[in-house]
Amino acid sequence: MDPSLNSTFDLDAIWLFLSTRGLDLALKVLGAIAIWVVGRWLIGIVRAVASRTLLRAGRVDATLSAYLVSFLSVGLTILLILAIFDVFGVQTTSFAALLAGVGLAIGTAWGGLMSHFAAGVFMQVLRPYRVGDHINAGGSDGRVEQLGLFFTTIVTEQNVRTTVGNNKVFASNIENYSALPYRRVDCAAKLPAGMTAPDAIARLQQALALIPNVIAEPPPEVALLEYAPDASKLVVRPYAHTDHYWQVYFDTQQAIADALSPAPKV
Repeated sequence: MDPSLNSTFDLDAIWLFLSTRGLDLALKVLGAIAIWVVGRWLIGIVRAVASRTLLRAGRVDATLSAYLVSFLSVGLTILLILAIFDVFGVQTTSFAALLAGVGLAIGTAWGGLMSHFAAGVFMQVLRPYRVGDHINAGGSDGRVEQLGLFFTTIVTEQNVRTTVGNNKVFASNIENYSALPYRRVDCAAKLPAGMTAPDAIARLQQALALIPNVIAEPPPEVALLEYAPDASKLVVRPYAHTDHYWQVYFDTQQAIADALSPAPKV
């Protein structure tokens, strides 16, 4: 057979496919893209309206409100994906069969997601922390920005948004610095040579009283932590609200330097 005939036959077959199926496939792809863009836009509007409605009602706090809105968003996104599959003629039953055929990998991943989801539900019930609390959990320390369906979002002191799986948070110790009205600031100081402990303690107590946001009750603690002939140590412990912790910590360090530094020689 003449090779040129085969080439002509292949080109004819390609052209026949493009003219009959290609246009239909292109229209479906464009339709799916349009449905996704419009669908995500509508979901964003629904999220915003639902969030404002829940918060405006005053009966749902910010933590539960964010959780419910996240749940609604995931549900609507799943419906959107199913609608896009329907555009390509993939029925829901076929989609389920496709997922079942993928095997153990997806099953394991889904099991992990479900463990995060279950942990999130338990944390909504037990409430070890709320949105806005300062916590140390799951290896991250910072302010809780969101408690979602599967993950908790924490903004660290370095202003880094960190996403931690709910199951990892739930399985570890959770330190909630915002649960109580105040927090102790722990500092230490070396007793200078030539200065007695009572004198140093009196100076530090006066200095701590001048630091902004140090609370009066309980009063700041200044005491001899460890005695040594040449290296005695003092403990300096003011108390402050969590929001002022680092300001009080740094001001206390400065107060220690000013109160215990030797007077300049004239």
